[in-house]
Amino acid sequence: MTVVTMTIRPGADSVLHLWDITVRRGSTMLLDRVSWNVDAGEHWVVLGPNGAGKTTLLQIAAAQMHPTSGRAHVLGERLGAVDMMALRSRIGLSSAAVASRVPAEETVLDIVVSAGYGVLGRWRERYDEMDFARAGELLDAMGIRRLSDRLWGTLSEGERKRALAARALMTDPELLLLDEPAAGLDLGGREDLLARLSHLAIDPGSPATVLVTHHVEEIPTAFTHLLLLREGKVVAAGPIVETLTAQALSETFGMTLLLDRRDGRYFAHAN
Repeated sequence: MTVVTMTIRPGADSVLHLWDITVRRGSTMLLDRVSWNVDAGEHWVVLGPNGAGKTTLLQIAAAQMHPTSGRAHVLGERLGAVDMMALRSRIGLSSAAVASRVPAEETVLDIVVSAGYGVLGRWRERYDEMDFARAGELLDAMGIRRLSDRLWGTLSEGERKRALAARALMTDPELLLLDEPAAGLDLGGREDLLARLSHLAIDPGSPATVLVTHHVEEIPTAFTHLLLLREGKVVAAGPIVETLTAQALSETFGMTLLLDRRDGRYFAHAN
């Protein structure tokens, strides 16, 4: 495997800066000397096969995990020298791990509004009309405002993905992390969600975003940058139009692939 060598330096606009980070669990290497920088206004896709280290990387970015070695700065704070709970309040996260903790009897509106307190499952917190109005606007942006009173346990997979995306945006995060937001969606649901994420990305007020996926077909058109991972190592990183090539994709997935681009969307298939 050919791995790129990059000089990564943090800048004044860095929201995520990883330098030479390694994550080990026992004898298993999950990330191997990864360096990566995400600036404000950038919208990144992290792409790679199963076991590439994508979820581990997202856990570092979400301040859910410390690297075994190397330096990780998130929103200007170095992991290991900051209150992790306070840092997490500045990050919006949608993932399978979050989904698994949502009570089945929670309403969609409460799932979103409770992000303000960083809880899953409303208890005795108090919210005002502005909180509920904000939650309603985000549900509308995700196309599911009509589901405000529905219970989590009755939602389809696609409806759950949208509800969690709305929740991740509730606190106006400085960094938005989306772990496989289109996984499990049918074709119509996927296309609608990608269109909404593209619309979000072109908003100048939107946060820096990192979206994890296995498929080039799930890259929203307005996303700007790409990180390719294989076996815990960076294969390539940079602007999508320069980085996403058939050669780089073939290196990443360990097979010869052809790549097509039409109307800003990408499509890959075996040679």
